[in-house]
Amino acid sequence: MAFKKKQISAENALMRLETLCACSEHCSYELTEKLRGWNVPFSEWDSILDKLARARYYDDARFAAAFVRDKLLYNRWGRRRIMLGLRAKRISSDIISDALAEIDEEEYEEVLRATVASKARSIKEGNTFEGRGKLFRSIVSRGFEPDLVGRIIRDDEIWGE
Repeated sequence: MAFKKKQISAENALMRLETLCACSEHCSYELTEKLRGWNVPFSEWDSILDKLARARYYDDARFAAAFVRDKLLYNRWGRRRIMLGLRAKRISSDIISDALAEIDEEEYEEVLRATVASKARSIKEGNTFEGRGKLFRSIVSRGFEPDLVGRIIRDDEIWGE
């Protein structure tokens, strides 16, 4: 016997989404997923989202800018992983490229250097071929560009030498 969620009214869904959006940034995809989970009739979705957008409760460009800033500074993700995260949220390519263009290059490299230095300390092989390979793969998997990672890994300051 499958449990079927109770359907909520469009007015109740609107109030819930207003509260949700007032607490933190959300994109249109996340809001539609909430509506789907609450079994709100599909015919009501556009009017609910339109009311929220007109009241500026959500804005995909604003969400993308906050997502880029947070993922870079707190999660230490690179551009590539941030882009994939935004694509998973169904943000348009134009908005993604605008949000990524806002990244300050000096700040980006500073975050990358700090991430590389932190990870380098935990690699027991040290500044050897194997150690550099492990470090390279680890940092590239966080979404940083391989050429930039390679250049920084070759810097002896990273290894504390």
